[in-house]
Amino acid sequence: MKEAVVSGGRWRTLLRAVVVCAAVGLVVGAVAPGVASAREAGSGSPRVVAGVPLRDAVVALPVAEESREGYSRDKFKHWVDADGNGCSTRAEVLLVEAVDAPVRTGRCTLAGGRWYSSYDDVYVDGPSGLDIDHMVPLAEAWDSGAHEWTPQRRENYANDLDEPLALIAVTATTNRSKGDQDPQSWLPPYAPAHCGYLLAWVTTKVRWGLSVDQAERDRLVDLAAGCPNVPVTATIV
Repeated sequence: MKEAVVSGGRWRTLLRAVVVCAAVGLVVGAVAPGVASAREAGSGSPRVVAGVPLRDAVVALPVAEESREGYSRDKFKHWVDADGNGCSTRAEVLLVEAVDAPVRTGRCTLAGGRWYSSYDDVYVDGPSGLDIDHMVPLAEAWDSGAHEWTPQRRENYANDLDEPLALIAVTATTNRSKGDQDPQSWLPPYAPAHCGYLLAWVTTKVRWGLSVDQAERDRLVDLAAGCPNVPVTATIV
């Protein structure tokens, strides 16, 4: 299970950090070893890419054509109980991101509680109005390289509790409006969330060795130009 975070959840913390970086004019120093050179997915122990400025991380993402051929959501086994504590991945994310903790009964039934949805800047009472968004949607991951993965690696991706930016609790409305779209065609309706969203998208693609198509890359470059050039840190898996 992921470690506890300050009240308001990981995403409120991330948004504050991005805003603060913009205000102080953060300047990142030397670039760490290139992202692309650290992408050999699944080879050996996990490695950490740290301190790569966002704009450099974006241009280092490999560009490749995407294909949806053969995709099925069922090829990504998701919302499992990986640690056997009775809580599915969905419940684990809800427990970590709650602004006000829900009541947990039985094995892992959640009731009450309150959450902040960064996509639309609203608070949600109770878990029923929330979806858990895969930052890079499962279909987009498939298009970008996951079609070549083993079933176990796809399951690990769909239940990634080790990277705090990979999964996020948001209103069901915004999650379903996003669907399987990348930033070229969809961004959170709450504009101040855009830079945090970009950072999370790039971090996830770097972590899992996923590619981008040309239109996606162009959009990421444009977005990054208007965001603080914060360092990207990702553990390659």
